[in-house]
Amino acid sequence: MESLSIKELVEASNGTLVQGNELDTIKNIVIDSRKATEVDAFIAIIGENLDGHNFMQSALENGCKTFIKNKSNGIKIISSDINLIEVEDTTKALGDIAKYYKGKFKIPYIGVTGSVGKTTTKDMIYAAISTEFNTLKNEGNFNNHIGVPLTLFNLNSKHECAIIEMGMSNFNEIEYLANIVNPKIGVISNIGLSHIENLGSQDGILKAKLEITSNFDKSNTLIVNGDDKYLKKICKDDLEYDLKTFGFDKNNDIYCTDYSISEDSLNFNCVIDGKEEEIFIPTVGKHNIYNAMASILVGLSLGMNLEDIKTGLRNFKASKMRLDIIKKDNITIINDAYNASPDSMKAALDILGRYKNRRVAILGDMFEMGEHSEYGHRLVGEYTINNADILITIGKDSKYISDESIKLGLDKGNVYHFCNKETAIEQLSDIINDGDVVLVKASRGMQLENIVQYLNN
Repeated sequence: MESLSIKELVEASNGTLVQGNELDTIKNIVIDSRKATEVDAFIAIIGENLDGHNFMQSALENGCKTFIKNKSNGIKIISSDINLIEVEDTTKALGDIAKYYKGKFKIPYIGVTGSVGKTTTKDMIYAAISTEFNTLKNEGNFNNHIGVPLTLFNLNSKHECAIIEMGMSNFNEIEYLANIVNPKIGVISNIGLSHIENLGSQDGILKAKLEITSNFDKSNTLIVNGDDKYLKKICKDDLEYDLKTFGFDKNNDIYCTDYSISEDSLNFNCVIDGKEEEIFIPTVGKHNIYNAMASILVGLSLGMNLEDIKTGLRNFKASKMRLDIIKKDNITIINDAYNASPDSMKAALDILGRYKNRRVAILGDMFEMGEHSEYGHRLVGEYTINNADILITIGKDSKYISDESIKLGLDKGNVYHFCNKETAIEQLSDIINDGDVVLVKASRGMQLENIVQYLNN
């Protein structure tokens, strides 16, 4: 982060300087008191479990000199040598300051969202365009109303582009992020069942994802999966902005004609501007062809040379726990434990199904599906039939996966269900054999990376 004055913080947050010197400067903004130092501003965010106001004293003891707190909170810091700013809402202030700070950098911003695979899409776009642009991207799961502002504070004068992943679980959340970021280019990877509990239907999910275009005009571009049943509903003729599509259907702006997948990479042919091009990416899964095509369209929209985009894609590296293939002497582990939805489960099972060795699927619960949960889990159960020889399910609703697989013909003797991962771990050595290929996948809250750690020992 580059320096901001106290005066700028006050103006950006619409706050009041209760104490201090508006000419002082800070070099970073933090919400964790343990990271607060003399050159930082500590914003007291009220979270689900913790209230940052209760940690202001701790930040002071660590040397912090600048604080932003809610006006309504009566907490006192006894020190004459601090800058204290009061605001109506510290969470909103965080976003407002991020928007102000972001405005200092006249670079293209790319917003990425979607029900499934938005982090991989973001990582692939980053790989594709980083050959030409010094690019900032979110790290980890910093894709919400807290994480996006904190990501933007990492901008500096060396950056030439920024890719911001935008997550949501309800209406108006992406709109809030879009108003902060104001992306020049928006990308929607797909419309699945994630968060359908809050959004009611996939049409509701589409509406929420389209909030990324909140401030779009003729200077903006939206890039979408043109094969997606719901994204197909977007009509170019009705738009004020430019719409670009990708997919396997020849009606898309760019489209894949054929592909081949090895154990750890894939090649595909893609028609771009009427010419067939061969693309290589060092990862597996048909769904990653979609991600690569989205990346190509982003690069072209930024004026890049196609050969440079291809070079970038060849250097792609996925984030941890996303189709991370671990080859050991006795087994192969496909670690996709970061998160799960019916669509991403099916994509991972497709990859497992390509192996010739005995295939073991360890699948846990998928969250935030509400009344659609049984339906979604049974869809996955149906998909295991041709893609897994052994099925292990863990949790509550994942029982529907195992029940459906048995109902549709998977040998009952090859199906195991456990209520929790601890019980499953106790039995794994009796189920998994040398030479097996093991897929591990579930929603984040299931923490099935513990299964991966056990298998990887």
